Amino acid sequence: MATNLNPTDVVMIGLGAANGTAVLPLTKAGIKVIALEAGSWMPLSDFRADEIHNNVRRRITTGRKVWNEIPTFRTGPNETARQGAAPTMMNAVGGTSIHWYANAWRFHPWDFKVRSETVKRYGASAIPKGSTVQDWPLSYDEIEPYYDLIEYEIGVAGKAGNLLGKIDSGGNVFEGPRKREYPMPPLRETEFTDMMKASAKKAGFHPHRSPSAINSQQRDGRGACVYHGFCDTGGCPVKAKASTAVTTIPKAQQTNNLTIVERAHVTRIQTDSNGKVTGVTYLREGQEFFQPAKVVLLGAYTYENVRLLLLSKSKAYPNGLSNNHGQVGKHYIGHWAGREVYGLFPFDLNLWYGANSQAVVVNDWADDNFDHSGLGFIGGASLTVSHELHPIQGASMPVFGKTPEWGSKWKTFVRQNAGRWTGAYAQCNSLPYESTWLDLDPTVKDPLGDPVTRITAGPKENEPRASNHAGKKAEEWFKAAGAVEVINVPNRGGPQISTHAVGGTRMGDDPAANVANQWGFSHEVPNLGILGGSLLPTHGARNPTLTIQALAWRTADHLIKNWKTIAG
Repeated sequence: MATNLNPTDVVMIGLGAANGTAVLPLTKAGIKVIALEAGSWMPLSDFRADEIHNNVRRRITTGRKVWNEIPTFRTGPNETARQGAAPTMMNAVGGTSIHWYANAWRFHPWDFKVRSETVKRYGASAIPKGSTVQDWPLSYDEIEPYYDLIEYEIGVAGKAGNLLGKIDSGGNVFEGPRKREYPMPPLRETEFTDMMKASAKKAGFHPHRSPSAINSQQRDGRGACVYHGFCDTGGCPVKAKASTAVTTIPKAQQTNNLTIVERAHVTRIQTDSNGKVTGVTYLREGQEFFQPAKVVLLGAYTYENVRLLLLSKSKAYPNGLSNNHGQVGKHYIGHWAGREVYGLFPFDLNLWYGANSQAVVVNDWADDNFDHSGLGFIGGASLTVSHELHPIQGASMPVFGKTPEWGSKWKTFVRQNAGRWTGAYAQCNSLPYESTWLDLDPTVKDPLGDPVTRITAGPKENEPRASNHAGKKAEEWFKAAGAVEVINVPNRGGPQISTHAVGGTRMGDDPAANVANQWGFSHEVPNLGILGGSLLPTHGARNPTLTIQALAWRTADHLIKNWKTIAG
């Protein structure tokens, strides 16, 4: 029997990038919040400059919940799902924002109107076969103030390319208009970034530096980046990287309106006979508790958002919470059509330090920034080359057909060339499809006996074509930079676990085709808010975290302004 606790205004499930952002405006408005986090606080001493600790053993976490719930995957409904790869998500206060790369991108205005803009420019036949793509229920102009707010709240280093419509070639000339410059200049230039920018211009492209949620200078009581080179799957020991654990969550604590319950494993969201949520049930140290609340904000990772809704069945929701229209788990999208293009150079590139987001980016072949007529696909991919190379990663380099992949010849090749290669990552615009969804695996269970999430992702044509097109442009870029060998490798990941998993609780105006409305609240459950990547109707050719955080603050603002209606 669960122990009933004292009620609160809001109970949050998860305290990572999404809820860890929304918690600040809510608590500043005087709303009492109890946040249930499956992990705990991570001390700075846990953040090590150690590739084995961070990248191989993946010890950057304070809980094993995600490891016990690894989704299964399959490529079609008649295939038996297999266990997925080790998760890149984590359990901790701050969640995956602790070990993210800190690429702090806005989505392109086109991302919010993919269907309508595609039909307008190329006709309805250009929409990929089987795609369930729809326009977002909000525009870039509506989310822009929240992008701006988040960039200044967490601290983003970059250079504007479109300031109130004025184009600046020093930044991303393809970006949507922004109201003001970034709060900090980009992370420092190096010989490598200078070379890659110059070669991109030589190829006729428009390179710019990646916006990074890492302090390029001291700001808001946090230190500047020391370029030690372990942002990739690592935490920041000087707090330069903007996880919610060092930005918004501590500020929310200062209001005295936030209570964090660590190592709380939420099992179900409870509802009353009228279909409203009443709170959540969770396990902690072997005991079961029920936390009543006026509003529940579900802000876990995409896979757990979907799983928890499907597990939370009741008389009002026999197929899962907020799933009377059968939309929970549908319209799932991952960045699985990416591509790596590798270049081997006749000189050292000196990449053994610095941040992954200390990068050079080309957006000429992303979104609808070029004419797609006759190409057989819509969208495209951004191209990124980065700093931060580690010894094991360096030794795992491609051999470019010059040596066997083992033995003495391989060892000699690696010794000579481990510092002379780099890769360009082509990250695609991605769409939802009828053949791709999330549900509960009928056979694989977690230690509590609950089914894990199952990923089904059928074959697609649009994204691989877009990826291939961008990959050829990356080859041009590397050759212009002086590479002596270039290879183009498509992503072989298939439908496996995506570090950028979105969709599954899609937002939209039509309750029959979407789980949440434009504010992130369930169409079916008025006092249930859903935060995180699972809301996104489409996937941009860039990392989704800044968009997730902007939407989270927007949801919090809406709740504050409509508290009596939603919580009543």
